[in-house]
Parts: sequence; structure tokens; C-alpha cells
Amino acid sequence: MGLHKGHFRIISSGHYTPEHILSNRDLEKIVDTSDAWITSRTGIRERRIANGENTSDLALHAAQKALDKAAYDKSKIDLIIAATFTPELRSPGVAARVQAKLGLDKPGLLAFDVNAACTGFIFALNIAERLLKGGSYRSALVIGAEVISKVTDYRDRNTCVLFGDGAGALILEKDSKKEVFFNVSSRSDEDLILYVDQYINMNGPRVYQFASRVIESSIRELLQFGHFDMTGVHKIIPHQANMRIIESAAKALGVPLESFFVNIQKYGNTSAASIPIALDEMLEEETPLSGEKVLLVGFGAGLSYGACALTF
Repeated sequence: MGLHKGHFRIISSGHYTPEHILSNRDLEKIVDTSDAWITSRTGIRERRIANGENTSDLALHAAQKALDKAAYDKSKIDLIIAATFTPELRSPGVAARVQAKLGLDKPGLLAFDVNAACTGFIFALNIAERLLKGGSYRSALVIGAEVISKVTDYRDRNTCVLFGDGAGALILEKDSKKEVFFNVSSRSDEDLILYVDQYINMNGPRVYQFASRVIESSIRELLQFGHFDMTGVHKIIPHQANMRIIESAAKALGVPLESFFVNIQKYGNTSAASIPIALDEMLEEETPLSGEKVLLVGFGAGLSYGACALTF
């Protein structure tokens, strides 16, 4: 099990979603589906679609919002990690494009991408914590950004109703007083129940079974490892894939659905962007008490999965 304890402080967060809205009613005109069918089975009512915006554009907007919110000096940043499976170029990566667009030419700055699908943001946080701990880096910009619409087959009613575009970002600094706990792992997917070639391909029932199990197990293992329980948790922020998965996880954990922060109805599944978008929206609406924890939990292709406990 990839369990470990680290330390960092969240300086700021930001998110960005494209203006164009693709509603369930719009999808009714494209494929054989209905608003009632989509909503009842997924909880999604609409999603955002990028028109002419690249993944690095969305990532830059989210990063800039995080910088502006804290009036943070961007020259402090010496580590940029972008989680994505939809970069606009094979190379350079989204992180390098964000570096260029921010005008950061600081010697020794490290910028690279992580592709762990919908768990990518948690993996990126995990890597950032390790690099901050090593002492070579002091300030990390961690981004989850996706333009999934470019790999969505709008003839496939089973997948096209699920996905949207967006980006979220966190600025982190090492802080020995702020504990963070990770539980990250990858499970082999020999049957490729979830993969992307030209388009997204998914075995829905098997992905549902996998996701429902690993949300519960990832959180329970993290609680046990960190020696804390749900009484000290302000909110759980799950990957926003399917409302039924979140409801199943709440039941399995024995916690009320209100313990989860959910915005899937507005954005659909934005893969690596979903957790940071939800985290930023939650922080805009409510402020965790000092010492409270926020749990992040994700799952995706690979099969990748993991959880993270942030201390506020």
C-alpha cells in the first residue's frame, strides 16, 4: 500500500471552466438519450466544453486565479506539475506550456506532466510533497487540467453524456506543522475496462464496481494509517464521476451524503481536474476550522486510485 505521511501548506487554490455549456437537453439532440435518463443515472445536468481553448489555456487560467487570490509572487514557484491525459501537444507537456505562459524562466525550475487519469491530481500532489520534502523545491504549483471533449465520441451515448472540460490548481509550500497523508496505488487492468485511444472507451458496470470498492477502502486505510476518524474531517471531496458511485461510497462508509462535496451536476466528469475544481469551489463556500482535514479521493484508468488527507 502506498501509505505515507508528509507536510505542506495550501497557500491558495483556483479553478477555471469554459463558458460554453453543453446541457442534457443539448445532448438529446445529438444522441438517443434524455435529460431524465442522464440525471437519474449520473447526477449530471450539464458540462463545460472548451471552444478553441487548449488544455494549457485552461490550466493557466486556474493557476492565475490561484496566484491572484493570494497575491502570490509567481517568481517563488520552482515546481510545476500538471495532471492530464489530454495535453494539446505530445511534447512539451502542459506544465511546460504553463511555465512559458507565466513567463517563469527561473533557473532550476522543474515542470512536468503526470498521466494517471482521474487520480492524476492526487498522484501529482503526492509527487510534489516528496519533492518539497527533499528540500530542493520550496513552492509548488499543482494543476489538474483536461479538455476531454476532444477525445469524446459524441455518437456514443454511454460515454458522451459523462465528460466535460476544466482545470483546477493549488499552490503549496512546505510547512512542518501541516500534516498530509497519502494512500496511492495502481492496480493492473489487463482487460482495459477504461482506456483512451482516439476516443474514451469504458466498461461502465466494471468501472462502477471498482470505483465503489476503492473509495471506501482508500479512505478507511487512510484513517487507520493517520490515526484519525471522520469527526475531524470537514469534507470528503471525491472524483466527480457518477453520483451513484458517491452515494454508494457514503453508504459503505456509514456517513451522510452531506459529508461529500459534490458539483458533478454542473461539470460532469473532468477527470484530473475534477478534484481541484471541487476543492476550490468548496473553499469558496466554506472555511475548514484550523486543524480540520479535507479528504480527497480518486479513481481512474490504469487502474489508478488513491486518497489524500489535507490539514487546514
